[in-house]
Amino acid sequence: MKFETLLLNFDPAPGDRCRPANTPIYQTATFRQDSATSFGDFDYTRSGNPTRAVLEGQLALLESGTRAFCFSTGLAAITAVTRLLKPGEQILACDDLYGGTYRLFSRILANRGITVQYVDFADENALKAAFTPAVKLVYLESPTNPLLHILDLAKVANLAHQHGARVCVDNSTMSPYLQRPLELGCDIVIHSATKFLCGHSDVMAGAVIVSDPALADDLYLIQNGEGGGLAPFDSFLVLRGIKTLALRQNQQQANATAIAHYLKQHPRVTDVYFPALAPPEAAAIHKRQASGPGSVLSFRTGDPELSRRVVENCKLHTITVSFGGVNSTISLPNYMSHASIPEHLRSQKQIPHDLVRISVGIEAIDDLTADLDQAFASS
Repeated sequence: MKFETLLLNFDPAPGDRCRPANTPIYQTATFRQDSATSFGDFDYTRSGNPTRAVLEGQLALLESGTRAFCFSTGLAAITAVTRLLKPGEQILACDDLYGGTYRLFSRILANRGITVQYVDFADENALKAAFTPAVKLVYLESPTNPLLHILDLAKVANLAHQHGARVCVDNSTMSPYLQRPLELGCDIVIHSATKFLCGHSDVMAGAVIVSDPALADDLYLIQNGEGGGLAPFDSFLVLRGIKTLALRQNQQQANATAIAHYLKQHPRVTDVYFPALAPPEAAAIHKRQASGPGSVLSFRTGDPELSRRVVENCKLHTITVSFGGVNSTISLPNYMSHASIPEHLRSQKQIPHDLVRISVGIEAIDDLTADLDQAFASS
């Protein structure tokens, strides 16, 4: 079946004798058992819940993995992956990441004896030189957030495997509709399901998807043992959102492409960051590993104060952190989503103060460009 059909064609309630057309919210903490000496398929919602199980099965299928694990937030999902490392081991991370990832890696993992080295993954020589025997996890985004840099996932995976390291990709900006890193040789895929998978900005959720059964067993132990699994109602909402993933992203991409070209021609914009406008070599990499540009873009004006006024003068583009919802949002990453980058890293990776990030929604494109027109005009 085509991907759009897979989004809708699945068993919504395996084993449920009522045969519901949609997945029920199994809002229960415990499950009755037939035996006093053995468990059935479900016993306690921390360990497994039918609603979450359907969602996890769908995500594994959509990302071409064998198993998926859903967590209470995207950061909880990232944290679960870091639990695979032991004290003394190292993460090799790309140098353009979500601000909360920087905070987790550099302020929390350090207390567990896990070090992090940040490298420009687009610099192949620098990346090769960064590997040491301690590197056990390579962590990256593509496109990166918020500068939308394109990284070659297959090349990074091949290099990491030569050095005995696993590769984890945060695929939140693309979703499995546009990019599937496991098919490119990566080992772990992470999603902030809060973003495109849910699509309506009303759920906090995270997901980890893998192909290797042994790795899946390790992650299940972490999910169950630490108790960070996604609740039934939130699982239901993400499942409902996924059904319209293709429809939403098609409209969002079309709008984003139009806005990117609008900004590219605007006299008060100095730079636009968007996969469809990337330099030729990067654009070729993205076209090889993804089926579309997505709908997150960033731009600069050369003047932090002008950028602030443009953001604050928008009316349809609401000032909001996060991305991926059906409503268009706008923000200054340096002050919002990436404000949590630790001070000691800011000299190494400074998010431009005039950088504006837009998450493009499904509104009428004429209304969105008109909103930006009036925001620039009144700034």
